Amino acid sequence: MRTVGYLVLLALTSCRHDSHEGAPALSRVVATDLPRSTPLPWTRPASILARVTLDGALHEPLAKPLSPGPRIFATALRAWIFAAPSASAPKLGYLRAGASSTTSAKAAGFDGCPGGWFTIEPEGFVCAGPTATTDSNDPTVIGTVGTGPDLSRRLPYIYGTVRKPGPIYGRAPSAAETAQAEPDLAERMSAWLKAEGEVGARYAPTVWLAGSMPPDAALAWATQQSDPLPRFLTLPARAGSEAVVDHMRPKVGYSLLETFLSQGRRYGVTSDLTLVPIDRLRPIQGSSFHGVEIGKAIALPFAFVRSPDAKYWAYDGTRRNFREAESAEYRAAVHLTGKQQFFHGRLHFEVDGGKWLSDQDASRIDPARRMPAWGKNGEKWLDVNVTKQTLVAYDGTVPVYATLISSGEAGLGDPAHSTATKRGIFRIHTKHLSTTMASDEVGEEFELRDVPYVQYFEDGYALHGAYWHDRFGVPKSHGCINLAPEDARRLFFFTEPEVPRGWHARLLPLKGTVVFIHP
Repeated sequence: MRTVGYLVLLALTSCRHDSHEGAPALSRVVATDLPRSTPLPWTRPASILARVTLDGALHEPLAKPLSPGPRIFATALRAWIFAAPSASAPKLGYLRAGASSTTSAKAAGFDGCPGGWFTIEPEGFVCAGPTATTDSNDPTVIGTVGTGPDLSRRLPYIYGTVRKPGPIYGRAPSAAETAQAEPDLAERMSAWLKAEGEVGARYAPTVWLAGSMPPDAALAWATQQSDPLPRFLTLPARAGSEAVVDHMRPKVGYSLLETFLSQGRRYGVTSDLTLVPIDRLRPIQGSSFHGVEIGKAIALPFAFVRSPDAKYWAYDGTRRNFREAESAEYRAAVHLTGKQQFFHGRLHFEVDGGKWLSDQDASRIDPARRMPAWGKNGEKWLDVNVTKQTLVAYDGTVPVYATLISSGEAGLGDPAHSTATKRGIFRIHTKHLSTTMASDEVGEEFELRDVPYVQYFEDGYALHGAYWHDRFGVPKSHGCINLAPEDARRLFFFTEPEVPRGWHARLLPLKGTVVFIHP
């Protein structure tokens, strides 16, 4: 296990063939650095109260003031929640820095926790210690308040992948410090500001402000513009610490809580409260594709156009042959008449209006031929077809949502010895609003921070959003079931176990939604 020099180390979760490594917790400073009189504008982020339905609508979007009285605050990426006030009790999930809960004035016990166990909503106990505190003036609490995942957008954080590795800063560096750490900075910035395409400053700049247009990067650099520093960076311990704390690695995807300008350069605040220059990252917008609600957006039977080169075909009754017609919209959901026939050895489906679509270019969605027992019992379940690269969500016997997926790139290979997705009947047992995934496999090394909406159903296999590609409809993953970010967002709140409000993850072995994966 690789470790990193921060206060607390956390295990990474993974897909098949990905390693479990150490991950940094938050870079903390001591609580005495913050005056006790500092005002606390506590409001719970709107997203923490939100729930998302299959139409993508966000419900209960308004922020509410936190109730008065004692609270316990998470100060690390994982503050575990236990079923009883004991370190030996089962884990129920965890809170993440930025989250808090009302609690009792006194600890419920001290078994394995010298700081005491405190109750949280709606159930469970958190240890006041390295990963949580009842002190609302703790600097990590101050630094992370309001930084919960934004459930109103298809991606819950700001994302960028490393384009040019460079230093990671522990605070906003001075001009002299950046000159020492990055002696070619002026030349690099000039090239970045002028470059076209994904390597330049003009590519997707709204990503860095979560949808808003930032000031022109060239003007900001020329005039050395600066924004107010995030509050935790103004604390004496942080201001007096070393400027460079680590170095970026290739093939790393960073999640950012916010970005700000300092001396004309934009920095991103990572989830572990370090700073990365965004000119060294490629902004990630995430696929705009998503599936459809069955019976609302479209009725059965229908098909997803799976190939970007798909064509419609027209039947010539006089000559009794097919001729090529117009192009089919990539990944569109098109209603079918139910008629189908073979042409040149390939099955074709008739689309409303009389055109035909090859099954080589499209995946047909039909209701389950034989309803399984869990459906008859009224359970929610997910039907995943690896051959068609589709997922259909059922509420009991009723199909309610369908979309395209990317399963393991080895297709129908042996999951034990390849990147194929494991097939069978499983139940979702762990859900994370986001978590880090990594691989040490030679030639396939990567680290992806805050992979969104992760739902584990068997060992290291999970359904999750993929922000790093847009190839849904073809096998692409290392074994997990990749979903477009918006699909992952909607399905996360459809399935069980439900993640309680304010929690970042929930564990519920053997009781979650059924996932049926088959050829």
